[in-house]
Amino acid sequence: MKAPRPLLTLLAAACLTLASAAHADVLDDVMKAKKIRIATDFSIPPSGMLDKDLKPVGSDVETAQLLAKDWGLELEFVQTTGATRIPNLQTGKADIVVSTLSVTPERQKVIDFSKPYAALVSMIGARKDLQIKDWADLKGQSVTVTRGTTQDTELTAMAKDKDFKVVRYDDDATMVTAGVSGQADIVSTSVTIMNQITAKNPQRPFEQKILLRNLDLAIGVKKGEERMVAKLNEWVTANLKNGKLNAIYKKYHGSDLPAAMLP
Repeated sequence: MKAPRPLLTLLAAACLTLASAAHADVLDDVMKAKKIRIATDFSIPPSGMLDKDLKPVGSDVETAQLLAKDWGLELEFVQTTGATRIPNLQTGKADIVVSTLSVTPERQKVIDFSKPYAALVSMIGARKDLQIKDWADLKGQSVTVTRGTTQDTELTAMAKDKDFKVVRYDDDATMVTAGVSGQADIVSTSVTIMNQITAKNPQRPFEQKILLRNLDLAIGVKKGEERMVAKLNEWVTANLKNGKLNAIYKKYHGSDLPAAMLP
């Protein structure tokens, strides 16, 4: 027996309502709440740090603040580390990540990214007096990384073949302290973070030894949130064009963004 047409119409409407609810996305939630939760690491100067009054500052902090202001939203920072940035997205603790998150094929399998808003140089650095020119010079050495970073992933895959050891710390601040104190002689990180070791202990200067790659930094978004990614891309494009993102980067990093990123 066929169901009456009015009943079929009601059922179809109910299915559409349920489907709509099931596909309610992060952008809808953010705009409805009038608040955006952004995961940012405050232990990686100059991208994220706390000033003397324990107020968040840095290039990623100002980027997050600019985004929230442009969208007319209250900003709630979710303090994170390198290892917890992606889990914060996947568990719904944060809506997006603005925290020196580089775009890699491995990460693209589990989260989505906006267009790049900044960049960093990923490399292996060491005490200036150490004679390290290529991978062969790392044989039998220990290379210190921050857990969960691109350097951790890349070097872990290479360690056995190149015959060196990877030593991990949970955050960049602890890794820097290891370099300053003499616990670490070789680190793999960004040039910006490596320079903090020399700044904190000029008697033990570090320098770049081996370039790994230039990395694009983008805003991380939970997988499948296409509307959020599209809106972020519009925002990044506009603020690269008007120069605001470049001004933030130059303020904290002392140089312009790569020319290829700028209009």
